[in-house]
Amino acid sequence: MAQFLDILLKIWDYFANNILTQPAYMIGFIVLLGYMLEKKPLYESIAGFLKAVIGYMILMVGSSGLVNSFRPILTGLKDRFNLTATVIDPYFGQNAVTDGLMKTFGRTFGDVMLLLLFAFIFNILLVRFQKYTKLRAVFTTGNVQVQQAATAFWLLLFCFPKMGRIEVLLVMGVILGLYWAVGSNLTIRYTQDLTDGGGFAIAHQQVFGIAFISWLSDKFKAHEEKTHKSAKRLEDIQLPGFLKIFNENMVATGILMLFFFGIIMLVLGRPYFNQVYVTSKGASGLAPNASFLFYILTTSLSFAVNLAILQLGVRTFVGELTESFTGISDKLLPGSVPGIDVAATFAFGEPNAVTIGFLFGALGQFIAIGALLVFHSPTIIIAGFIPLFFDNAAFGIYANKRAGAKAAMLLPFLSGLIQVFGAALVATWVGLSKFGGYLGMFDWDTVWPFFTVLMKYLGIFGIIAVVIILVVIPQLEYRHDPKNYFLMVTDYDQYKENVAAKKAAK
Repeated sequence: MAQFLDILLKIWDYFANNILTQPAYMIGFIVLLGYMLEKKPLYESIAGFLKAVIGYMILMVGSSGLVNSFRPILTGLKDRFNLTATVIDPYFGQNAVTDGLMKTFGRTFGDVMLLLLFAFIFNILLVRFQKYTKLRAVFTTGNVQVQQAATAFWLLLFCFPKMGRIEVLLVMGVILGLYWAVGSNLTIRYTQDLTDGGGFAIAHQQVFGIAFISWLSDKFKAHEEKTHKSAKRLEDIQLPGFLKIFNENMVATGILMLFFFGIIMLVLGRPYFNQVYVTSKGASGLAPNASFLFYILTTSLSFAVNLAILQLGVRTFVGELTESFTGISDKLLPGSVPGIDVAATFAFGEPNAVTIGFLFGALGQFIAIGALLVFHSPTIIIAGFIPLFFDNAAFGIYANKRAGAKAAMLLPFLSGLIQVFGAALVATWVGLSKFGGYLGMFDWDTVWPFFTVLMKYLGIFGIIAVVIILVVIPQLEYRHDPKNYFLMVTDYDQYKENVAAKKAAK
């Protein structure tokens, strides 16, 4: 029996390390499985697999280019001013958990991967029995799952430091699996509206945030309509005179990023980037004899380049994924959709909404960081590029689609404030700030601190309360519109007709 379990564990490790936690191959595997279930010819199935993998790799080139170019600039503020600070970034957060697990709780990171397995299987089961659970989305973003499993593992141990290994894995496997299924499920309606029936949900770090921002956007739009104000979207605004240059997305992005990052890079100074060049052995940073002006220009404009690459990757793989997932829906998980990286939304809606969401989210974060410094917070937050960009850019897209330009500015700004203040509070409280990092994205500054409070102070009743909350959410969502709830996934065109008819009848 022990030998059989060892073999199963090795198979799981191979699958987890090479497919599940490698999003490109996970998406490719889903596409291949879907086409095979549809009984497509082998050559078409393999072609779909390759196109999906290559498309996702293109997306990751753009995404990694954004992160790798601008993360050192933001973390440089920490080094430049000698701040003892916590960086809000999923990778810094994962490193903090890895560093602190053994020192604080005597646990290893290996348990995190087992937690991921438990939660992923539970997510699939919840979707399989959607007749009862009302859940329709499978969380497939493996790298995000690892980061979340690590932080969730820490939070549960913080609440129950003496809980046994199996108990931790079972309890958090249920909670995390529910969070993945429920959170991704919440994004379906808003993402279908954004993509005009794209056939996917979001599986990232701000799934509750997308639902919350979209809900607020609808309230914002309703208020505008009551006061007889027209809610103009960004794409409807034509700027006058020389400002017309901002009507072109790449030009607007280039200019705004040059202004935004140019100021930060000037504050950091040439010596800092020369040191980065030495430390990285020429891989990045500014060479001793190179022009600082053109280094700033090249780095800032690379934002627009990497964003364009990212959008190309999305267009390459999303079509394959949507078409092939029909096979999985029909044969294995009826009425379901895949939950994928939030970056997939950047190819939909108004391109300038990405930049506007990012900039106003950054403004909110920097104001909040300034407040932490002024009021001598025990934890100072350094803005990480991933929450700074991926949360707030996505919020800008959804807000602009649903309520126009004002919402695309105001709501990401609100998000920026929440990200910093929420991260400062929870990272200090649970002890991750001493290890220099916290996941720090929207859901982990709002939803998960709330769950942690319930579990810390109510014990086993807190666990029950968290599970009940997560179970009830899709039931309430279903009751709101039972006729169209599953239709928006299975037949989006009919869903649109029903919604239009309902509006016309009012």
